[in-house]
Amino acid sequence: MPQVHWIMSNGDRVSDDVNDGTNLMDAAQMNGIPGVAGECGGCLSCATCHVYVDEAWLAACPPMDEVENAMLDIVIAPRQSGSRLSCQLIASAVLDGIVLHVPD
Repeated sequence: MPQVHWIMSNGDRVSDDVNDGTNLMDAAQMNGIPGVAGECGGCLSCATCHVYVDEAWLAACPPMDEVENAMLDIVIAPRQSGSRLSCQLIASAVLDGIVLHVPD
């Protein structure tokens, strides 16, 4: 099981083992991570699961598609180079240990 680490804006950290194939928005919600609302349920239509992928993990993430890229233009927190929608990141061995920063 890949491990995911969420770091809140206040520095609090939550880590959990996540089943392969689980999107990281669902994993965040299962762990009660504040700020990852996922209002659309992972349908890529709300951008409320916005996270910042730690710079060390950007290269391991799959490339974003045009729809995710467009949705990131409407996020509430400022878009940064590591901005991703967590519903589009899927737990796998490649992402074992990934660090996600949760914006305010």
